[in-house]
Amino acid sequence: MQGDESAGELAALRARVAALESEAANRTPPKHRMKSLLSAVLIIIGCVLAPLGIVASWTSSIVGNTDRYVSTVAPLASDPDVQAAAANRVTAALMEHLDLATLLEDAAPDQRPLLQKALGKLGGSLEGAVSSFVKEKAQDVIASEQFETIWTNANRTIHASLVKALTGSGDGAVEIKNDAVTVDLAPVIEQVKTRLVDAGMGVAGRIPEIHTDFTVVQSNDIGRVKTGFRLLQILGVWLPIIAVLLVAAGVLLSAHRRRILVTAALAVAFSVAVLGLGLTVFRTVYLNALPDTVSQAAAGSVYDAMIRLLRTTIRMVVVLGIVIALAAWLSGPGKYATAARQIWHSGIVATRATADRLGLRTGPVGPFIRRHRSWFTWGLVAIAVLVYVLWSYPTGWVVVGLALALLFALAVTDFLAEDTTTPVEGTTPSPHPS
Repeated sequence: MQGDESAGELAALRARVAALESEAANRTPPKHRMKSLLSAVLIIIGCVLAPLGIVASWTSSIVGNTDRYVSTVAPLASDPDVQAAAANRVTAALMEHLDLATLLEDAAPDQRPLLQKALGKLGGSLEGAVSSFVKEKAQDVIASEQFETIWTNANRTIHASLVKALTGSGDGAVEIKNDAVTVDLAPVIEQVKTRLVDAGMGVAGRIPEIHTDFTVVQSNDIGRVKTGFRLLQILGVWLPIIAVLLVAAGVLLSAHRRRILVTAALAVAFSVAVLGLGLTVFRTVYLNALPDTVSQAAAGSVYDAMIRLLRTTIRMVVVLGIVIALAAWLSGPGKYATAARQIWHSGIVATRATADRLGLRTGPVGPFIRRHRSWFTWGLVAIAVLVYVLWSYPTGWVVVGLALALLFALAVTDFLAEDTTTPVEGTTPSPHPS
């Protein structure tokens, strides 16, 4: 009787404890709510700063690194749209200084037949024929290696002088005036004049040196750009780091870290993807706002070249966010994540069993890796992260390659560490061949 009473009291006590535990689980402590709120705020701020940090880092890199700027714009020298726009600009500058009325009269007698023959092939009026002739020579210069050299050297000078102008240190060929950054195109025009003279248009040799300002940047806010240049250099380094630290702090403060890591990684990827979409929309707005005198095709080529590295970084961050979210999800206790891990493990076990049946042994390596599997696993992850951090300018494909390489290395580790002497549930160990 006494035993029954004790059993009843014990059952009642257990029921009471279970009720209290259930009540405690359903009631969120104020401290936990504050940590969750702070975690959400930190992650949201990090997601907002992530695209801003990418833009700041890209701008600082383009403005502060002359070699990278030159490598970015150098391919434009062979871009058809840029070449056409440059040829039109040079042709217009030369035509303003050619006296068409006295062109043939001023030509030397021995040069007139050559000049008349050249112009006659082009047909049309004298002005149209001369303009076409000059444009043809301009296109020849711009399509040559000389133009590529002039283009590269000019852009190197532009960049170095622009940095000096923005920082206020020293003088350069580029100056900021009337809210515009301009560069002289005289070297290209001189090359065209030489070719015109060689083709029989001797009067071109008497054209004085033409200094044509080519506007590189024009904005009413360029004064403020000059003022905030040093701030931009600082933000370009620290803003991405701050964004990463804020997101990491938000994840660490959360009670459900794995779930929040998946959400945070996808949120960062989404915010950066929105930046990529914004660049595409801004391209259309920017080109539509250009004056009629500017070639939209050439401006589009320049725009695409300038933001190529920015787009590469955007794709890389989006891919990285998806990879991190996928890795965190696969390591979780969810139904489908668990099923995926079971499929992975079954494949490793089957492969190892087949290798054992073929007489392939791991020797002492297998037991050693099995004893230190956690160290090997986290060591491989650390190596992948280190390679990513030390990579100069990683792309989305670099992230995918590192993820696949890490996956392969983990598969090899699991293969070597698998203990085939312990039967898997529902199976019997395969006999070793004699």
